[in-house]
Amino acid sequence: MKRKKTSNTNRDVQQSAEDVALRARARNLRLYGVLKHWGELAGEPWLKKLIDYEEAERIRRSLERRITMARLGSFKPLIDFDWSWPSKIDRAAIEDLFDLGFFEDGANTVLLGPNGVGKTMLLKNLAHHALQRGFTVRFTTASDMLNSLAIPETSAALSKRLKRFCSPQLLCIDEVGYLSYDSRYADLLFEVVTRRYEMAKPIALSTNKPFAEWSDVFPNAACVVTLIDRLIHRCELIDISARSYRLKEAKERAARRKKQKSPPRRTPQGRSAPKAPKDTP
Repeated sequence: MKRKKTSNTNRDVQQSAEDVALRARARNLRLYGVLKHWGELAGEPWLKKLIDYEEAERIRRSLERRITMARLGSFKPLIDFDWSWPSKIDRAAIEDLFDLGFFEDGANTVLLGPNGVGKTMLLKNLAHHALQRGFTVRFTTASDMLNSLAIPETSAALSKRLKRFCSPQLLCIDEVGYLSYDSRYADLLFEVVTRRYEMAKPIALSTNKPFAEWSDVFPNAACVVTLIDRLIHRCELIDISARSYRLKEAKERAARRKKQKSPPRRTPQGRSAPKAPKDTP
């Protein structure tokens, strides 16, 4: 009799724990009507399935909304990245980024390398991975962000636009250094970096210029040294050295087109040369 009583007690405790967990899930989903009548509905077999369906749909819609807000555009998946092409790349450091541990202390990431070595591809894959893990992300080029921030004529309008780039949990800024900007644009970038630095929100950034050359990107800007200092205070710098992969692909495409368009070889009599017989296995 004692064993049966213990067994029933364990079952009651288990059922109670499941009920508490299920009720907590309903509260997180704000199913207030269900919660109000919980005493009547708790034993219904369809209740857990209803909450499962609601959670799955909320997750799907949240991801869809965050992907739209991130403005990633199209990109190649990380599996297509040719790790053998760069002459220098810290693959382990890049793979560690995808653990997303940098969110804990708000550490920034800077991908440094010449044009066409895959910095944008890596940045977009990191952004997409963070989105799938439930984080909010904004992807932008430096020129798009700075031009957008330079438009507002009032402080209220500027504050609203700054919020677009400071609110997401991860901000990805691509192509810093490809264009030169005046001191006003440098001040705007400084404002974004400073606000995110104070909130410990990470920035993932790609650039083709080492920091020593950022004074050429923002000539006559007094804030460049402080901007760089705050950007690299908590930062993972990953240097990529390679010839342009885009140029490599362009040459390969040109070679294929040339091969397809080349006329058949002619014999001295003007007839096409016979094709060589295929090797038999």
